[in-house]
Amino acid sequence: MEVAPLDRLWTRGRTSTAERVQRLRSKSWQIAQCAVAAGVAWFVAADVFGHPTPFFAPIAAVVSLGTSYGQRLRRVAEVTLGVAVGVLVADLLVIWIGSGAWQLTLIVALAMTAAFLLDGGQLLVTQAAVQSIVVATLLPQAEAGFVRWTDALIGGAVALVAATVVPAAPLRRPREQAAVVVRKIGRLLRAAADVMVDGQVEPALDLLADARSTDYLIRELQVAADEGLAVVASSPLRVRHRPGVRRMAELVDPLDRALRSTRVLVRHTAVAAYHRRPVPHSYAVLARELAEAVDEVAEELNADRMAVAARPSLLAVGFATGQVERSEILAAEVVLAQIRSVVADFLLLTGMDPLDATEALPPPPA
Repeated sequence: MEVAPLDRLWTRGRTSTAERVQRLRSKSWQIAQCAVAAGVAWFVAADVFGHPTPFFAPIAAVVSLGTSYGQRLRRVAEVTLGVAVGVLVADLLVIWIGSGAWQLTLIVALAMTAAFLLDGGQLLVTQAAVQSIVVATLLPQAEAGFVRWTDALIGGAVALVAATVVPAAPLRRPREQAAVVVRKIGRLLRAAADVMVDGQVEPALDLLADARSTDYLIRELQVAADEGLAVVASSPLRVRHRPGVRRMAELVDPLDRALRSTRVLVRHTAVAAYHRRPVPHSYAVLARELAEAVDEVAEELNADRMAVAARPSLLAVGFATGQVERSEILAAEVVLAQIRSVVADFLLLTGMDPLDATEALPPPPA
């Protein structure tokens, strides 16, 4: 009786490990970049400028770079300005009132207040508070505060230089992740077609659970698109890739709608199977043909092209939705409506505008 739960636990453990390894691989460049930047920042501050213990230079470099490409320039500015605010407030107040518990409370409050008045983000405010604490407790000498601010500038400068060196992987990732979403939609459509034909409840419920667990795909696609846009915005070496990355970023919304429509299709397919209500066989045929057209879209995305070549197949499915018979069963009618919706969403991926994509579908049969 315990074998099945143990098997499921073992399978989940292996899946989780594989996902963690994949995540580590996707972040390997950022990790290496942060490590090298930390070493370079320490070298510049210690060996070039002669600072005795420039521990904040590598910290500023790593915090500014982070493990994502988004908003790196903003992070550099916030870290540097936050250090300046924290050091200035702490230096002035330590000279006037000394250091201690109540003095530290006042210093942190004033440093964070000053950061907020500068309309700073969370990172700026946090850095101002942290640096005021360090200066007030560990480095209460005025000259030490100036050295720390210089270290912050060095770390930020190193991070700026490092941010311009970006591999091509973040530029490929949006279309690769878009292809992952598209292939998942194709698999859901094929499985839904099988349920429409067989009418089996257990496969229908399993398929429904699978479809409901796909939200993370769009989140990952959005993250990939944001990182791609951040790379072409911050790295002068990648500016020429901006049009292609923007084109792929514009696919997030239609893919999100297509996946949502597919989930609705799967849900009503499962409802029909659960209540033993038949779905016309022609709807299953449409779902399979749509899955094949969706696979063509995935192939085009993998080839870094707009899916123009898949447009005829999608239009053929859309035309067929106006030729099939209608059903008196509400769940079946919703399935047909969602097939049409998915076709319209995917036509946007072929370069059609929303109005043309909608008008390309014939009206459903009376």
